[in-house]
Amino acid sequence: MKPIKQQLSAEDIKIKNKTLLHDGFCRVERYELEQKRFDGSWTPPFTREFIAKPVAVGALPYDPRTNQVVLIEQFRIGALGRSNTPWLIEIVAGIKDKEHAESDEEVIRREMYEEAGLEIETLLPICDYFTTPGCTTEKVKLFCAKVDATKAPKFCGLKEEHEDLKIHVISTEDAFAAVRSGQINNGTAIITLQWLELNLQEVNKRWKI
Repeated sequence: MKPIKQQLSAEDIKIKNKTLLHDGFCRVERYELEQKRFDGSWTPPFTREFIAKPVAVGALPYDPRTNQVVLIEQFRIGALGRSNTPWLIEIVAGIKDKEHAESDEEVIRREMYEEAGLEIETLLPICDYFTTPGCTTEKVKLFCAKVDATKAPKFCGLKEEHEDLKIHVISTEDAFAAVRSGQINNGTAIITLQWLELNLQEVNKRWKI
């Protein structure tokens, strides 16, 4: 593969000022900056506001023995008024604990138990990507996780974190169809399910099914 050649980097940004606008459930910051143009000149100063978020880790729980995936349903404020229902069907995901150093694998193993009540047998990396780089620093690393779907509970989540999660154990065919119909309409779930649909035979072969 021949990579796309890029000429600009972080060194081509001049940050003039940083301002903390809000520090609550989301941290909002404002930067005043200048950027180098592709022709070599510099822009005049301009501002950008963004939500500062840590790296998140997500995983699609998949049981190759039953050909099923485990998905969670939960309320999302960002979908309120913008979808038929603000309860979205998602994969397991979370962020690193602020008080303890965690690897990506440790994060998703913890989240898998907290959100789906399952232990991870093994992980396959999928990709990592910026969710909405025009307004947030959030970057997500995605995996496919081998699990035993027969052990999934009906409900899960940490009450102290205001989590109320419903567990859906469905066939891969139904999950792929839910992406195509638009019922599953969030980025992490779409990316991981489309990846699994493209790589299903290879994953099953690797996991000896």
